[in-house]
Amino acid sequence: MKRPVHIGSPEGVDGAAAEFLAAAGEARVIALSGELGAGKTTFIRAMCRALGVEQTVTSPTFALVNEYFTRDGEPVYHIDLYRIEDTEELFDLGYEEYVYSGFRCFIEWPEKAGPLIPEDALRAEMIVHPDGSREIRF
Repeated sequence: MKRPVHIGSPEGVDGAAAEFLAAAGEARVIALSGELGAGKTTFIRAMCRALGVEQTVTSPTFALVNEYFTRDGEPVYHIDLYRIEDTEELFDLGYEEYVYSGFRCFIEWPEKAGPLIPEDALRAEMIVHPDGSREIRF
Protein backbone atom coordinates (compact mmCIF):
# COMPACT_ATOMS: atom_id res chain seq x y z
CA MET A 1 0.00 0.00 0.00
CA LYS A 2 1.25 3.46 -0.86
CA ARG A 3 0.73 6.25 1.61
CA PRO A 4 -2.90 7.34 1.93
CA VAL A 5 -4.15 10.64 0.54
CA HIS A 6 -6.16 12.78 2.95
CA ILE A 7 -9.00 15.17 2.14
CA GLY A 8 -9.57 17.41 5.13
CA SER A 9 -12.36 19.51 3.64
CA PRO A 10 -14.29 19.95 0.38
CA GLU A 11 -11.84 22.70 -0.55
CA GLY A 12 -8.99 20.20 -0.39
CA VAL A 13 -10.36 17.73 -2.92
CA ASP A 14 -8.58 19.20 -5.96
CA GLY A 15 -5.18 19.07 -4.27
CA ALA A 16 -5.86 15.56 -3.01
CA ALA A 17 -6.87 14.42 -6.50
CA ALA A 18 -3.67 15.80 -8.02
CA GLU A 19 -1.62 14.15 -5.26
CA PHE A 20 -3.41 10.83 -5.79
CA LEU A 21 -2.89 10.89 -9.56
CA ALA A 22 0.80 11.64 -9.10
CA ALA A 23 1.10 8.69 -6.71
CA ALA A 24 -0.94 6.46 -9.06
CA GLY A 25 1.74 6.84 -11.71
CA GLU A 26 0.95 5.05 -14.95
CA ALA A 27 -2.18 3.30 -13.68
CA ARG A 28 -4.84 3.67 -16.37
CA VAL A 29 -7.70 1.93 -14.54
CA ILE A 30 -8.55 3.16 -11.06
CA ALA A 31 -11.14 1.14 -9.15
CA LEU A 32 -12.53 3.33 -6.35
CA SER A 33 -14.69 1.74 -3.67
CA GLY A 34 -16.37 3.34 -0.68
CA GLU A 35 -19.71 3.58 1.03
CA LEU A 36 -22.68 5.30 -0.56
CA GLY A 37 -22.29 9.06 -0.22
CA ALA A 38 -18.57 8.88 0.58
CA GLY A 39 -17.70 11.29 -2.21
CA LYS A 40 -16.40 8.97 -4.92
CA THR A 41 -17.98 10.97 -7.74
CA THR A 42 -16.71 14.24 -6.27
CA PHE A 43 -13.20 12.80 -6.11
CA ILE A 44 -13.41 11.48 -9.68
CA ARG A 45 -14.66 14.91 -10.80
CA ALA A 46 -11.54 16.45 -9.20
CA MET A 47 -9.27 13.87 -10.86
CA CYS A 48 -10.86 14.68 -14.22
CA ARG A 49 -10.16 18.39 -13.64
CA ALA A 50 -6.55 17.53 -12.76
CA LEU A 51 -6.28 15.64 -16.06
CA GLY A 52 -7.55 18.65 -18.00
CA VAL A 53 -11.21 17.71 -18.51
CA GLU A 54 -13.23 20.91 -18.90
CA GLN A 55 -16.64 19.29 -19.37
CA THR A 56 -19.09 18.97 -16.49
CA VAL A 57 -18.40 15.66 -14.74
CA THR A 58 -21.53 14.00 -13.40
CA SER A 59 -22.37 10.66 -11.86
CA PRO A 60 -23.05 8.01 -14.50
CA THR A 61 -25.28 6.02 -12.14
CA PHE A 62 -28.08 5.77 -14.70
CA ALA A 63 -26.05 6.00 -17.92
CA LEU A 64 -23.45 3.64 -16.36
CA VAL A 65 -20.62 5.19 -18.40
CA ASN A 66 -19.72 8.81 -19.08
CA GLU A 67 -17.00 9.76 -21.51
CA TYR A 68 -15.05 12.99 -21.13
CA PHE A 69 -12.12 14.46 -23.01
CA THR A 70 -8.98 16.19 -21.82
CA ARG A 71 -7.79 19.42 -23.47
CA ASP A 72 -5.54 17.18 -25.60
CA GLY A 73 -8.53 15.16 -26.81
CA GLU A 74 -7.73 12.03 -24.81
CA PRO A 75 -10.84 10.21 -23.58
CA VAL A 76 -11.43 9.62 -19.89
CA TYR A 77 -14.06 7.05 -18.93
CA HIS A 78 -16.11 7.19 -15.74
CA ILE A 79 -18.00 3.98 -14.99
CA ASP A 80 -20.48 3.59 -12.14
CA LEU A 81 -21.42 -0.04 -11.47
CA TYR A 82 -23.81 0.64 -8.58
CA ARG A 83 -26.87 -0.59 -10.52
CA ILE A 84 -25.17 -3.66 -12.02
CA GLU A 85 -26.69 -6.84 -10.63
CA ASP A 86 -24.83 -9.44 -12.67
CA THR A 87 -21.41 -9.37 -14.31
CA GLU A 88 -23.06 -10.43 -17.59
CA GLU A 89 -24.48 -6.90 -17.78
CA LEU A 90 -20.93 -5.60 -18.11
CA PHE A 91 -20.52 -7.29 -21.48
CA ASP A 92 -23.68 -5.57 -22.76
CA LEU A 93 -22.19 -2.29 -21.56
CA GLY A 94 -19.01 -2.80 -23.57
CA TYR A 95 -17.08 -2.76 -20.31
CA GLU A 96 -13.98 -4.48 -21.66
CA GLU A 97 -13.61 -1.91 -24.44
CA TYR A 98 -13.33 0.83 -21.82
CA VAL A 99 -11.05 -0.86 -19.30
CA TYR A 100 -8.65 -2.22 -21.93
CA SER A 101 -8.65 0.92 -24.09
CA GLY A 102 -5.37 2.20 -22.66
CA PHE A 103 -7.08 5.43 -21.60
CA ARG A 104 -7.90 6.57 -18.08
CA CYS A 105 -10.86 4.72 -16.66
CA PHE A 106 -12.34 5.48 -13.24
CA ILE A 107 -14.65 2.80 -11.84
CA GLU A 108 -17.05 3.35 -8.94
CA TRP A 109 -18.39 0.26 -7.12
CA PRO A 110 -15.71 -2.04 -8.62
CA GLU A 111 -16.77 -4.87 -6.32
CA LYS A 112 -19.78 -5.32 -8.65
CA ALA A 113 -17.38 -6.35 -11.44
CA GLY A 114 -15.70 -9.00 -9.32
CA PRO A 115 -12.90 -10.71 -11.24
CA LEU A 116 -13.51 -8.54 -14.32
CA ILE A 117 -11.47 -5.68 -12.85
CA PRO A 118 -8.13 -5.81 -14.71
CA GLU A 119 -5.27 -7.23 -12.67
CA ASP A 120 -3.18 -4.11 -13.21
CA ALA A 121 -5.95 -1.77 -12.01
CA LEU A 122 -5.12 0.44 -9.06
CA ARG A 123 -7.59 -0.42 -6.32
CA ALA A 124 -8.40 2.38 -3.91
CA GLU A 125 -10.88 2.81 -1.09
CA MET A 126 -12.43 6.05 0.12
CA ILE A 127 -12.83 6.06 3.90
CA VAL A 128 -15.05 8.62 5.67
CA HIS A 129 -13.81 9.58 9.13
CA PRO A 130 -16.14 10.68 11.97
CA ASP A 131 -14.98 14.30 11.57
CA GLY A 132 -16.13 14.27 7.92
CA SER A 133 -12.66 14.13 6.43
CA ARG A 134 -11.85 11.52 3.82
CA GLU A 135 -8.90 9.28 3.18
CA ILE A 136 -8.04 7.44 -0.02
CA ARG A 137 -6.19 4.20 0.74
CA PHE A 138 -4.46 2.36 -2.07
